[in-house]
Amino acid sequence: MFVKEHMTQNPVTVTPDTSVPDALRIMREKQVRRLPILDRHGKLVGIVTDKALLHASPSPATSLAVWEITELYTKLKVEKVMSRDVVTIPEDTLLEEAARIMVDSEVGGLPVMHGDTLVGIITESDLFKVLLKLLGGRRTGLRLTLSATSAKGSLAKIANAISDIGGNIVGLGVSELDDSGPDQLEIMLKVQEVKQDTLVEAVQSVVNEVIDVRET
Repeated sequence: MFVKEHMTQNPVTVTPDTSVPDALRIMREKQVRRLPILDRHGKLVGIVTDKALLHASPSPATSLAVWEITELYTKLKVEKVMSRDVVTIPEDTLLEEAARIMVDSEVGGLPVMHGDTLVGIITESDLFKVLLKLLGGRRTGLRLTLSATSAKGSLAKIANAISDIGGNIVGLGVSELDDSGPDQLEIMLKVQEVKQDTLVEAVQSVVNEVIDVRET
């Protein structure tokens, strides 16, 4: 999976001289939480989040009069509060690499570039939607959580055991077990067309443990 397949194309943008109130209004209208900033040549020069804009509001402790605060606030430009050190990724970045960059950089969204041109943005919400699809979150069936060794062929044995009883795997997720190292895996499967007792019995001989099973 590539970022270009799941990003929001042609994202909403503003310019550095956009006022903070206008930027907040645009966010509310377009239902977005971050805005890439493009200069008059279309070059990406920054990004601003709703949190940064809200924090730009004048402090209630100021000694200025109310009308002075309002006037200053309406004149405040996005360029004064935007982040200039923008973490970007090319459109052919793998989805898991984008997720890693977000976590490591502690950001909730990444502008997506084609060369020097902004072509999209991918956010945490986009990754959640992909996760939902991968795990079969919108499909009914049996959600099976297992622990198993990471030895070659382990996953194939589990899949074969389920196939042999007529089960259909429609969701899959694999991760390392906490505190167990890379040799032990936690595997989540969404399985259809099989009864719960039959499924558990079929996989018990090819896994370390059936951690959880439930209908969803």
